[in-house]
Amino acid sequence: MSGTRETAGRSVQRPDFMAKLTGAAQYTVDIGMPGMAHAKILRSDRAHARIVSIDRTAALDAPGVVGVITAADLGGLFPRFGHIVPDHSILAEEKVRYYGEPVAIVVAQSAWAAADALELVRVTYADLPDVLDVAAALAPHAPLVHEHTYGGTADESFRVLTGAEQERASSNLAHEVVLEWGDPDAALAGAATVHTTSVTFPMLYAYAMEPYNAVASYTGDLHVISTAQHPFMVRDDLARVFGLPLSKVRVTSPFVGGGYGSKSYTKVEPLAAIASWAVGRPVKLVLDVEESIYTTRVDSAEVTMTTGVDSSGRILARVADMVMDSGAYADNSPLVLAKAVNRCFGPYRVPNLRVRGRSVYTNTSPASSYRGFGAPQGNLAGETNLDQIAERIGMDPKEIRLRNVVGPGEELLPGKRGLDADLAADLEMLVDSLRGARSEDPHTGIGFGMSVSDAGAFPVSTAQVRVHVDGSVTALSGSTEMGQGSRSVLGQIVAEELGVEHSRVTVLQSDTGTTPYERTTGASRTTVLVGLAIQRACADARAKLREMAAELLGTPIEAITDVAGGVRTDEGKELGFADIVRGWFGSNAGEVTGVGLVRRDGVTQKMPPFWEVGVSGVEVRVDVETGVVDVEQLVTVADVGFAINPAAVEAQDLGAATQGLGAALFEELVYDGAQLANANVVDYRVPRMSDVPRRIDLMLAERGDGIGPYGAKGSGEGALNPIGAATLAAVARAVGRWPDRLPLTPERVWRLSCEVAPSQPAHTAPDYDGSTADAISDGTQT
Repeated sequence: MSGTRETAGRSVQRPDFMAKLTGAAQYTVDIGMPGMAHAKILRSDRAHARIVSIDRTAALDAPGVVGVITAADLGGLFPRFGHIVPDHSILAEEKVRYYGEPVAIVVAQSAWAAADALELVRVTYADLPDVLDVAAALAPHAPLVHEHTYGGTADESFRVLTGAEQERASSNLAHEVVLEWGDPDAALAGAATVHTTSVTFPMLYAYAMEPYNAVASYTGDLHVISTAQHPFMVRDDLARVFGLPLSKVRVTSPFVGGGYGSKSYTKVEPLAAIASWAVGRPVKLVLDVEESIYTTRVDSAEVTMTTGVDSSGRILARVADMVMDSGAYADNSPLVLAKAVNRCFGPYRVPNLRVRGRSVYTNTSPASSYRGFGAPQGNLAGETNLDQIAERIGMDPKEIRLRNVVGPGEELLPGKRGLDADLAADLEMLVDSLRGARSEDPHTGIGFGMSVSDAGAFPVSTAQVRVHVDGSVTALSGSTEMGQGSRSVLGQIVAEELGVEHSRVTVLQSDTGTTPYERTTGASRTTVLVGLAIQRACADARAKLREMAAELLGTPIEAITDVAGGVRTDEGKELGFADIVRGWFGSNAGEVTGVGLVRRDGVTQKMPPFWEVGVSGVEVRVDVETGVVDVEQLVTVADVGFAINPAAVEAQDLGAATQGLGAALFEELVYDGAQLANANVVDYRVPRMSDVPRRIDLMLAERGDGIGPYGAKGSGEGALNPIGAATLAAVARAVGRWPDRLPLTPERVWRLSCEVAPSQPAHTAPDYDGSTADAISDGTQT
C-alpha cells in the first residue's frame, strides 16, 4: 500500500533529528528573557493542615530576593485553575491538602538565591486529620479534602456548604460514572460460569525526561513559554486567572521532552505567571524530579470485574466496580475515570453490562492523564478476568477472545462509531509470533491481551499551509512536538498532497499567538485529526493556485489539473508553484495560504473519530529462587490503517509497550505516611536497557480502515494498554498462581512462587490448543 505513494508510507528522517542529536534543540529550560528572575517553590511539609500564618520577613531581606508571593497576594486574580473543576489552588489558600503542595513562591536574581531564601520562610500550621488512601477517604465521617464547591470565575469564588448540605453531600467523592445496558444481574444468574477478579493498578509517575518548567512575562499582556502538551487549553486557564481576553495571552511550547499525558492541561504555568505579575519582570521556574512527581502522578485503581459466560465461553454479562485514587485535586481525573469505564470491559460483545467508577479525593499528590488514558487500569482487570475464566472452563485464551471479539464495523458502545479494525486478524498475528519461539523452560509463561479505546478526543482542529514564492512550503499547527514525531508526519502529508520534496517542507507548531488553534495534543489524535486539517489546508491552497494559474494563462479553471509541485493545462503546459506565485503577484514576492478546518461533521460526525487498538503479548522467564522476571519476547500489533511513517509507528509501539512493562514489573509510587518514599530518580525504578526483551516483534496491520489521511488511524498508546494484564498472565503461567496487583516485583513474585504447594510443580505455559497443562491457583479469586 505504501508503495503507491511518494512520501507518505516511507520512514523518512525526522526533521528534528540533527538538532536533538547535537544538543542544538531548544527546550523551555534553555530559554531566557531579558531581566529574567528565578523562582523556587516553598512546599507543604504535611498532608492536611490549616495555614495559621506565613512569615516571609527574613526571606525578603535575603540577598538577591525580589519577592515572596503567597495566596494572600493574589487579590483581584482568580486564584485557582482546572479545566474540568477549577478546584486547584495556585498557592494553598487557607489550608494545604497534600505533602508537597505549593505554599509560597520566592523570586530572586538567581535560582540559588531563591533556593536559599526558601529556608527563611516560616509557616505555622494547625494539623488536620488526613485521608491517605481511598479506604480512609470513603469511610463514614472521613475528614473532607474539600469543604467547598467551586465556581468558574473570579466573582463566584468558592461557596461554603451549609450544615444541611454537608450532611447530604459531604464526601470525598470527586466524580462518579455509571455505564449500564441490558440486565446484567439476570444474565449472571443464568450463566454457566461466573468468575470475579479483583486487581490493583499501582500509583505511577509518567517520568518524562524533562521536568516541568516555564518562563513567564506579564506586562499587561501575558507570554508564557512552557512544557505544555495543550498550549491552547493552558492559555484558557491563564486568561481566567488574570481576567484577560484570549488575544492577550500567548503560550508557546518549544520542543517538549516527553509528556505521556503528564504535561497535558495546566501544571506549573500559573505559578510562573503570578510570580512575573507580582514582581514586574520575567520569571523562570524549573522543577526538579521530586517536585514534578508531587505536581502530578497517575491515578491508582482498585478494580473488580465479574463476568458470566455460557457453556461455550460466550460472554453473557460483565459487571465492574472501579475506584481511583485521584489525589488532592481533580485535574483530568474525572475524564480519565470516564474513559476507564468505557474501556475496561474490552473489545468484546457484552450484551449485559454495568460499570461503576468512582474518582476519590485523598491527601496525596494530584493525579491526571497518563498514556492510555484510563485504559491500563481497567484493562488489567478485564483481560485478567477473561484469562482466568478461560482457565476455569479449559479453553484456549486465544479462543475465548476470538469467540467474543467485536468484528469490523460492529458497535462496541451503543450509538457510537463501529469498530474500524479487524482484531481477530490482529490476534492471530500476535499469537503466531509468540508461538514461534516458545521456550521449554518450565518457569516460562506467555500472556497476551487486547484493548480498544474511544480515541481522538473531540474533533476540532485547524491548520494552515503557506506556499512560498520559491515553491517551498511552511505548515502551521497548534499541535505539540514532544518526541512522538508529529513534525515528520505532518510534513510528509504536506509533501504528499502538494507533490514537493519532504525536505522543502517546514512545520511550525505550538504557539497560541501565531499558529492556528489546536485543542489538544493527546488521545493519539495528531496524525488523524491534525492530518485531516493539513490535508484540507493543502487542498485549499491548491484550489487558490489553480485559480491563479487559470488567470495567468487565460485558461478556464476546468482545464487546470494538479500535478506534483504545480498544475498542468489540458494542452500539457505546466506551471510550478513558484511560477504561479511570482507570476500572479508580478514580482519575486507574495505567497498563497491554505486553511484547513476539522469539526464534528462528515467523516468526523460519529464519535469517537477512531478506535485505537492495543494488541500486545509477552513471554517471560521467572527465576523462582529470586522472583526476578525477565521478558524474553515482546510482540505488538499496530493496527494503524496506514503507517505514514512506519519507523515512527514502530518506535511509538515499542515505547508504549516498554512503558507498560515498567508499570507491570517495576514502577510504583510508595507513600510512607504523608510523604512519598521514592520520589526520586534512584528509588523510582523505570525500565533500563538491561530490561529490554531479548526478542522484539513490532508488526504493522495496514488495512486502510481509518478516517485519517490515506486511511490512517492514531497510534502511540494502544500497545501499552494490555501489557499489564499480559505480563500478569505470563507470570501466573510461569509460577502457578495468579497475582492480583502490579508491579510484579521480585519480592512479590518470589512470595507467590513460595505459595505453591511442594507437591505441585510450577505451572507449564499453556499449549494454546484448548488444553492447559496444570490448573493455576487464583488465590482469593472465586
